[in-house]
Amino acid sequence: MKNYFGVRMFFVYLFVLFSLVGAPQPSYSQCAMCSLNAENSTQHGNTQGKGLNAGILFLLAMPFLFAGGIGFLWYKKFRAPHSKSNLNLPPHNQ
Repeated sequence: MKNYFGVRMFFVYLFVLFSLVGAPQPSYSQCAMCSLNAENSTQHGNTQGKGLNAGILFLLAMPFLFAGGIGFLWYKKFRAPHSKSNLNLPPHNQ
């Protein structure tokens, strides 16, 4: 009897994927008008807008820091070591 565990897991993953895509949840995001309104409120002394803008910048910076970290680790792992020439050839006599 063959083991169909891999095929079953594929269909389970497929079912979960379609279940998540097929039943979207409402999401709440910040529109451009809200961020502009928060920016204008900081000019009038409101500190909540400053925190909101800092949070937006934090969320913006995270993917770049993550990609930079991955790139740095990749560079360190696959960098060719500096090879010194170990060719000790005798002097050429003519």
